[in-house]
Amino acid sequence: MSPYVKQKDETVAALADLQPVDILARTLYGEARGEELAGIEAVAAVIVNRVAFAKARGGYWWGNDIVSVCLKKGQFSCWNAGDPNREKLLRVNDRDPAFRLCRRVARRALEGRLPDLVQGATHYHTAQSDPWWARGHVPLCDIGNHVFYAGIG
Repeated sequence: MSPYVKQKDETVAALADLQPVDILARTLYGEARGEELAGIEAVAAVIVNRVAFAKARGGYWWGNDIVSVCLKKGQFSCWNAGDPNREKLLRVNDRDPAFRLCRRVARRALEGRLPDLVQGATHYHTAQSDPWWARGHVPLCDIGNHVFYAGIG
């Protein structure tokens, strides 16, 4: 995840009209395409957990549906203007095997058939980073190249 991005982004706003499965699959592709299946499922579980968290509270600042959560500014760095993954996820199509895998995971997530490998986590970061928001928090688990947390903010 990344720091808050302030610039207005018409491209991301226009994508909000796409089907949730496509937005989720592109988010997974941008955030976790280099991971094994469990790593992609783990990132999908975080997004699903955020939706569940918001719905349990009657709404939350990051959104309360898959599209809102995925496209919330500053939450998934792959959507940030200037991030090298963004151009890749905007151009990708079903000829890419990694994208096809991300689409299958996204479908399972939206159908409620995805295991919660991250134990309710709503946040994660790469193992190489040290974000301010994670300091002082104990990770729930590590899967692939990501570290997962609950109870942030």
